[in-house]
Amino acid sequence: MKRFFLFLLLCFIGPSLWAQTIEPYLPEDEMPDVVKVLPAPPADPSPGFDYDIIRYMWGKQQRKDPSRLQMAVRDAVWNIDTTLVILGEPFGLKISKEETPAIYEVLTRGITTIENIRFRPKAYYFRTRPFAYFQEPSIFPQDDEWLATEGSYPSGHTIRAWACALLMAQINPESAEAVFARAWQSGESRVISGCHWQSDVDASRPVASMGYSRLQTSPEFQRDMARARVEFSILTQ
Repeated sequence: MKRFFLFLLLCFIGPSLWAQTIEPYLPEDEMPDVVKVLPAPPADPSPGFDYDIIRYMWGKQQRKDPSRLQMAVRDAVWNIDTTLVILGEPFGLKISKEETPAIYEVLTRGITTIENIRFRPKAYYFRTRPFAYFQEPSIFPQDDEWLATEGSYPSGHTIRAWACALLMAQINPESAEAVFARAWQSGESRVISGCHWQSDVDASRPVASMGYSRLQTSPEFQRDMARARVEFSILTQ
């Protein structure tokens, strides 16, 4: 019976689900310009930047814990499917295009919409990443050269994780505490990796929330979110 209801749901989703590229619900130029909202990152020197340095040193100490280092490495994978696997564990459901098509659709498109908000502030501030500032390798030395060509403020990985948590909590409110706790750890992973300052990560969560708020105005998103919630209810009865 569950499979029958899922078949009916698929009939209404439409062919866009199977497209290889992820189409955002709203174009980047219709998302909030967070450059007009965010304060500038802490100046060097300043008390805020002193705290960033303290947290960078904290992150280096965390790398000595093999399990925490492994988490930071996993959290660094820039792939939405990987994010869905990581946060799917506290969400309480394995998410995939084949098994949860409506949930997969709204999460991948919703996350893409929200995370596109990062481009303008990254280009505007073009902040130097911690590993480059200290002339030390991150935990991904093979990627350091190209990472240094992209601004550090805010953190795209943290925006992605927080956006995913916001959307998952909307689908399954009972998972909110667990998914936000895991998304918070994902942000800390960016400090541990040496790829982001603490202030980059701290700015990223409200940035994701601004994008999430704007996303709610999309009728197409609201339609897909309703279908995702129905699908979740069917699969977890």
